[in-house]
Amino acid sequence: MTEGNHGPTARVLRLLDLLQSRPVWSGPELADRLGVTTRSVRRDVERLRDLGYPVNAEHGAAGGYQLGAGRRLPPLLLDDDEAVAVAVCLRLAAGGTVEGLGEAAVRTLAKLDQVLPSRLRGEVEAIHEATTTLDPTVPVVDSGTLLTLARAVRGTEQVRFDYSGPHGSGERRVEPYRLVATGRRWYLLGFDVDRDGWRTFRLDRISGLAPRGWRFRPRDAPDAAEFVQRAISQSAYEHVGRVRVSAPRSVVAQAIPPAAGTVTADGRSHCIVEAGGMDLDWMAMHFARLPWDFDVLGPPALRGAMRRLSERLARAST
Repeated sequence: MTEGNHGPTARVLRLLDLLQSRPVWSGPELADRLGVTTRSVRRDVERLRDLGYPVNAEHGAAGGYQLGAGRRLPPLLLDDDEAVAVAVCLRLAAGGTVEGLGEAAVRTLAKLDQVLPSRLRGEVEAIHEATTTLDPTVPVVDSGTLLTLARAVRGTEQVRFDYSGPHGSGERRVEPYRLVATGRRWYLLGFDVDRDGWRTFRLDRISGLAPRGWRFRPRDAPDAAEFVQRAISQSAYEHVGRVRVSAPRSVVAQAIPPAAGTVTADGRSHCIVEAGGMDLDWMAMHFARLPWDFDVLGPPALRGAMRRLSERLARAST
C-alpha cells in the first residue's frame, strides 16, 4: 500500500505522480525531476505499462509522455493519507450512507483491508467511530461485521455468531456464501451447519461474530438474491398471497420493492406477484392498491378478504 523512499519502485511511483500532475512531460524533463537518465525513464515507463497504466509516447519536438485512459483499472497505488481516506469512505458507503454503493463498497473494503498496514487500521477505526449520520431510523450495520463476513465468504471460512431472530436467540455455526443488500438492510446467505440447511440472517441481528479458523468445501448454493428475496418477502409470514397482474413484469417490478414481494413474468403482458403477510385483510388492502387489474390465485382465504374489503368500500361510498 505504501512504498519506501528509495529504489526503482519508489521512482516508478514518483513517475506516476508526475504523469498525473500535468498532461504531457518530455523525456528530459522527467529524467531531470527523477534524477536519472532518459534511458531509465523509458524503462520505468515500461514498468508502468506492465502494471496496467496506459502511458502514451509521442516523438518529435512537441511530443512526450502522457498518461492515457485504459480499458481496465490498473493496480491502485496510495500513500498513507489516501489509503485512510478511501477506507473511511468505503466504510460509510458499506453502512448505507451512500445509496447504491453498499455491495461494491464491501467487496472493495475487503480487498483493501488485506493490504492495509496495521498502523493505519487504528486511524481508520478512530475516524469511523467519530462519524455519524443524520437518519437514526435506518438500521446501521457495523462495518466490522460486514468486513469479517466478506473475508469469510471470500476465504470459504466457517463463522460463529449469536443470532437474535423472531423465533428466539442462539448460537449459529454457518458457512457464509453471499452478502445481499436490499435497500439499507443487509442479509447473509449461509448454510447453517447445526440445522443442516440454507438460511438467511439479518446482519443487524448478529452479535459476537468470529471466524472459526477452518475452511469449508463450497456446496451447490441457491441463487442468493432470489433466496433472500423469498425469505424476507414470504417465508417469514403466515400467509403468502398470489395474484396475476394485467401488466408486464418490467413495469410491475418497478413498483414493488424486493423486500415486499416477488414479481415473475407470465407471458409478455402479465406477471405473477407473490407477497407474504400476517393478516389477510391487510394483504387484501395492499394488493388492492396496485394500479393494475389483477386476479387472485390464492390462497382462497385471500379472496374472502378481498370480498370483505370490497363490501366495506361499497358501504363507505354510499
